[in-house]
Amino acid sequence: MTTTVHNPDQYMYDFQHVLTHSKKKIGILLGAGAPVSINVGNEKTWKSLIPDIAGLTEIVKESLAGDDVIAFNAIADSLSNNNIEQVLSRVRSLAEVIGEAKVHGLNSDGYKTLSITICKKIKEVVNKSLPDGENPYSHLISWINGINRDYAVEIFTTNYDLLAEEAMEKARTPYFDGFSGSKAAFFDPSSISSNDMPARWIRLWKLHGSINWSKNAKNEVIRGDGTDEGTMVYPSHIKYDQTQSAPFSSLFDRLKNFLLEPDSLLLTTGFSFADAHITAKLDECLSENQSSAIFAFQFNDLVDEPSAIEAARRRPNISVYCKDGAVINGVEAKWKIGEEPSKNWEIIRKEYWDNEQFHLGDFVKFAKFLANSGGGKSVADIKSILGEENES
Repeated sequence: MTTTVHNPDQYMYDFQHVLTHSKKKIGILLGAGAPVSINVGNEKTWKSLIPDIAGLTEIVKESLAGDDVIAFNAIADSLSNNNIEQVLSRVRSLAEVIGEAKVHGLNSDGYKTLSITICKKIKEVVNKSLPDGENPYSHLISWINGINRDYAVEIFTTNYDLLAEEAMEKARTPYFDGFSGSKAAFFDPSSISSNDMPARWIRLWKLHGSINWSKNAKNEVIRGDGTDEGTMVYPSHIKYDQTQSAPFSSLFDRLKNFLLEPDSLLLTTGFSFADAHITAKLDECLSENQSSAIFAFQFNDLVDEPSAIEAARRRPNISVYCKDGAVINGVEAKWKIGEEPSKNWEIIRKEYWDNEQFHLGDFVKFAKFLANSGGGKSVADIKSILGEENES
């Protein structure tokens, strides 16, 4: 009986060639795992630049006291998925509907205050700057700036932080995030739908909002410098209709339209596929457009990535790459190194393969692989570097 295996060398060889194709429309989806991968501690004590959702939830809970923490715990206990986004969604819902009645010890005003308190703590935790020197965000932007492309690279992110903005500004890279203006930049959905800015401008779409978004007196979402007293704005995970209001409707439409365009490729990193409303959108688009594809780079083993694996089994144009194996064309199998796809390939293999494991699910290694994968170089250039120039 023959056991099916996947050869990581062949897929990474093909991946490098895809990255140098100027006609390919490339998008990148950054999830919460991206900043988690950046160690600001030391070799012995790991400390993520920004914690994951579970860590953020615990930090917020520990910062509360009195009736606030009682209400927070009661709401968390009532939810099957009790991360901070789900809890905050329920807090805001209660603030809107209960009036003077008390639920878990708080009335409507109490929940409004709790919402503000939670948002301030989230903002405090995620409002970090990139470390000095090399970092994956700078590598990512360096790769984007180095590749020849006919279409703009589009970065979609579920994160509230300003790390991507910081990396682009340090590299003096122009970008557009859907807002126009300076002091209190206003959201301009028509610019997103037309998407007709120069290809060298990176598009940055913050699907869950940002710590420097707030609402003005007219209840309009604006982008400022992040120092005002406005609260963060992002959609609820449990109320689908909130993703249909501005600015989120335009941002989710952009994700949809990107995936419905011919020959589009979305690379995901730090994204678990556990966000049901995003995964449903990805699934819908890939079902409709067979020429689009998703390459999902996951940090864990296959068994620990159930949401991503389920999505890849449903849609053969979703490929999921995990530490110990992959799901490609709907086929789940372990990794096994095979024949080298080109001369001197072992040099490149070290960037993604170590100790019998595939490591591009780590955003740090993923971004460095991109930066080293021939930004601005043609396939012929890469073959020359690999010593293939004299091969037929």
